[in-house]
Amino acid sequence: MATATRAGLMARKPTATLIAEANDQRGLRRAVGALDLTALGIGGIIGTGIFVIIGEAIGDSGPAIVISFVLAAVTCVFSALSYAELASTIPISGSAYSYAYATLGEIVAWIIGWDLLIEYGFSVATVSVGWGGYVKDLLDSVFGVALPDAIAQPPGEGGVINLPAVVLVVAIMTLLLIGVRQSARTNTAMVVFKLTVLAFFVIVGLTAFTGDHFTPFAPEGFSGISNAAALIFFAYIGFDAVSTAGAEAREPKRDLPIAVVGSLLIATVIYIAVAITAVGLAPVDKLAGSEAPLTDALRSGAGLGSWAGDLLSLGALVAISSVVLTFFYGQTRIFYSMSRDGLVPTFFTKLTSRRTPARITIPVGILTAIGAAVIPLKDLAELINIGTLFAFILVNAGVIYLRRTEPDLERGFRTPLVPLFPLIGIALCVYLMTKLQQATWWRFGIWMVVGLIVYATYSYGHSRLRRGEDPVGVDGEDGDGDDPRFTRDPSGGGDRIDRPRSGAGSTSDS
Repeated sequence: MATATRAGLMARKPTATLIAEANDQRGLRRAVGALDLTALGIGGIIGTGIFVIIGEAIGDSGPAIVISFVLAAVTCVFSALSYAELASTIPISGSAYSYAYATLGEIVAWIIGWDLLIEYGFSVATVSVGWGGYVKDLLDSVFGVALPDAIAQPPGEGGVINLPAVVLVVAIMTLLLIGVRQSARTNTAMVVFKLTVLAFFVIVGLTAFTGDHFTPFAPEGFSGISNAAALIFFAYIGFDAVSTAGAEAREPKRDLPIAVVGSLLIATVIYIAVAITAVGLAPVDKLAGSEAPLTDALRSGAGLGSWAGDLLSLGALVAISSVVLTFFYGQTRIFYSMSRDGLVPTFFTKLTSRRTPARITIPVGILTAIGAAVIPLKDLAELINIGTLFAFILVNAGVIYLRRTEPDLERGFRTPLVPLFPLIGIALCVYLMTKLQQATWWRFGIWMVVGLIVYATYSYGHSRLRRGEDPVGVDGEDGDGDDPRFTRDPSGGGDRIDRPRSGAGSTSDS
């Protein structure tokens, strides 16, 4: 029986319940190791950012974009260390949602879970729209096939439906339904391919490299570098998706910290190498504003012809596909965790024979495909940024809180210099949030108000923690919508055995 450590809205999930949830043998399958988890993080980070973000940011920073990448990485590393500690301490699905539930209370957990659902969902839709653009360009360049705008652009941009984006979402949804092990292996293969393509870019670029393009180095001074860093920060989003795999990692206390910090460090080295090469290949005015800066740099600077640019475009397609896979996966696992806790209907906790949450994956895939099909890219992208920074703040705060309240809790990884490092992480995130547009804050506020209404009208009364119940599956409930007063015969005969609902409707303060 779960007993909240505090009463009311700030009820916290007790450590014993978290441990039982992590050890649940009937839930998601523990089938991925450190390599696959690291590839999951790299898959989430290296995608649209590296293939597009240089063109958007270099106009502010000039050749000093290399320093901007470093500053953005430093901003992320403090939050990454906090994620690594909480992931190794609370190795369950749900990422920042689960961490907030264990440290800051149910209402905070609901807010961050609601925030992450829209962040991950719109990330999938946004990146899928970008994928559709690359498909159209590559088909035209390689095969001479021009997709009509009617099926390649959303309404408002000359089309009716973005069909390539829909195809990608449906394909990723199907892969996730097959199983987490197959999904992880596919993602690892895609990561290897895109890293090979980027290595090709760097090696070829060095043959035509010129230092003349690095002068003047920082035409806008530090303000230009910091503005570019604020934009580049979002190219690093993705390492946090590793923590959503907490319930499917084979050795979470060891593998999750390796994957979270390792994927960020690997991506940072790759970003810096690619940025230096791009500037060495082409002048800043050639890269600034380009929708495919690496392709343009290679075509203009290396003199290899169109095939090299086409190879880069293919690499971009694979890279973006792995990003969609990572974020789609993360969103379903957060929703699954919220369903196990009763904050959304427990109907969604039912798993397939492959132990995948199909009741979540299919409707999420359909809704995301609709969004990718009909909403323009610029309208989607505006709804993403603030949610990630908000999640980072709560994760950093969670490390500080848990260190004070449960200092003896077993931790597979410990963030150094607590509370200094988490406080630095919080301060950097708050600083970047001040750089966001006012419209982004308004949209975020509206979504949060809707979430609070849902919590007040449904989640508050159905919270399993507040009713004195364990998460679905921990206490033997199979999550198929059966009355929780019954469980299945452990002998496997399928008969139902009466058992009383313990503590229903009660919440106590320890």
